[in-house]
Amino acid sequence: MTNSPQCAFIAGCAGLSLSDEEKSFFEKTRPWGFILFARNCQDKDQIRALCAELRAAIAVDNAPILIDQEGGRVARLKEPGWPKRPPMARFGDLYKLKHEKAAEAAFLGARLIAADLTEVGVNVNCVPVLDVPQPDAHEIIGDRALANHPEVIASLGRDVINGSLAGGVLPIIKHIPGHGRAMADSHLELPVVTAPLDDLEKVDLVPFKALCDAPMAMTAHVIYTAWDADNCATLSPKVVGDVIRRQVGFDGLLMTDDLSMKALTGSFGDRASAALAAGCDLLLHCNGDMAEMQAIAAAAPVLEGRALERADAAMALLTSKSGFDREKEEARFAQLLKPVMA
Repeated sequence: MTNSPQCAFIAGCAGLSLSDEEKSFFEKTRPWGFILFARNCQDKDQIRALCAELRAAIAVDNAPILIDQEGGRVARLKEPGWPKRPPMARFGDLYKLKHEKAAEAAFLGARLIAADLTEVGVNVNCVPVLDVPQPDAHEIIGDRALANHPEVIASLGRDVINGSLAGGVLPIIKHIPGHGRAMADSHLELPVVTAPLDDLEKVDLVPFKALCDAPMAMTAHVIYTAWDADNCATLSPKVVGDVIRRQVGFDGLLMTDDLSMKALTGSFGDRASAALAAGCDLLLHCNGDMAEMQAIAAAAPVLEGRALERADAAMALLTSKSGFDREKEEARFAQLLKPVMA
């Protein structure tokens, strides 16, 4: 495989296989990785073939291929081809009954999802959600959150991270520094959080601080007026530098949330440049729109320096796994969750 440099962005694609235009574009721009959505997922053979096409286009045989496979309502791989996994809030429900069983269930749930993913060639999962949901906030987080208390989220988040890694899949903590107070869905508009600094530090940051050694994190397209009243976290040098890097202590690979979300405005080149200037390592673009991807790629630098070191450190955690009795562990997982499943 080639050793030529890759660029600091992650790209989506339009369909179930790559068009000639997409192949040519990826060969030329060499994104660091790719992300799959439901539009890209039909069956196991098709996804395996698409993953192989994506990696062949950039000539990197283990290139990161991401997916959002949280369980519950956020799952790109669905029945009947894949098991229906519970939302992660069920682990928090179980924690109220038995801490040890909740920890085992969170680990095993992530381990089983990892088995679903590695079977088709996907090696990165955008989990766990470490946001602390608030009762009056928008439902976009809701039962995607592991629990309602930051310390419980941190504890179960560690189990999800460990389960994912045990299955040969890299986790991404999200949405740093916290999406749980947002009164709007950042896919559709820009949320503004006016909570005082003390609340943010004593609640929202707690899970991220506890898991600051995670290999990768994804930013939140949310304005926090206590930190930066003018820029959302993704585009804020103050939030990225002072809050995420220094206060939280996260020194892993930091990627933006999807730059095509409606929380952001302006040209795609401007969005990309602002995110990089804020201190993000990687630009994430998900919808597969070629014109938008071209603008992102034009703004994306070669992945080098500290960002490359962080990327390499994350990828070094990927190891092949064997000896997993899937049928047995599926049964154990179902048994563990039985008390909290309606």
